[in-house]
Amino acid sequence: MDTNAMNEGLQSAMATAVGLLSNWGISVIGAVVLLIVGRMVAGWTRTNMTKGLTKAKTDASLIPFFASMIYYLVLAFVVIAVLNLFGIETTSLIAVFGAAGLAVGLALQGTLSNFAAGVMLLIFRPIRVGDFGDFVEVAGQAGTVAEISIFSTLMNTPDNVRITIPNAQVYGDTVKNYSFNATRRIDLIMGISYEDNIGTAVSIIERVLQADERTLKDPAPTVAVAELADSSVNLVVRPWCKREDYWALRWDLTRKLKEELEAGGCSIPFPQRDLHVLDFPNKAS
Repeated sequence: MDTNAMNEGLQSAMATAVGLLSNWGISVIGAVVLLIVGRMVAGWTRTNMTKGLTKAKTDASLIPFFASMIYYLVLAFVVIAVLNLFGIETTSLIAVFGAAGLAVGLALQGTLSNFAAGVMLLIFRPIRVGDFGDFVEVAGQAGTVAEISIFSTLMNTPDNVRITIPNAQVYGDTVKNYSFNATRRIDLIMGISYEDNIGTAVSIIERVLQADERTLKDPAPTVAVAELADSSVNLVVRPWCKREDYWALRWDLTRKLKEELEAGGCSIPFPQRDLHVLDFPNKAS
């Protein structure tokens, strides 16, 4: 009796398994194939869209954003198609996803705000991406903008460290863009001694500025007495240059001005103090 019951149970289980395989086997295999093919198509679409936008000379800030959007959009269609294979009504799922989306949206407020901020960054474009991205200072970090993705902005520091900043922090913070304008002004302070002739020092500085072709004639450079400091007369030196010449010109001028001022008889003073020692007579005990 026990053997017959066991055989009947095995036959019933096998019949059930065969029934499930006949009903769902093809759907499961089709779903797996569809997911694999769909992911390949999504990746192919993203790659070709990136190439197409690059060839069309689209703004580099928009390319990774649109490529990622099309990738996830294709994946969404693939998931809907897979659900249809199993006879699931996708229209009814929309209401479920809508309710679930509200809950998820509340839980992922930061992520959604980063997405919204990314859209705003691409619309108003306070920072730009390209072969030579903008050098900016934002959220306490300074570097070159490498990419604006859906949720974050990628930057490279001058010492080649990758920084990832959420888009909400970039869009919600003050952005100092050093690369936006074509020209920049260099601000230098040159100190001379109180015994030096100010007119001579100014003439030397102006001659050095005029001799360097990187110094722009318009706007004209400014050389003026800025401050009568404790140990020196400080002259402000403010030439203009192209943004790509800023650092090289700043460093060269700092050295050249010191050398020429000293060669012209001016001294570069350093902070000093006069110490007066008072000698008090010893009192008899």
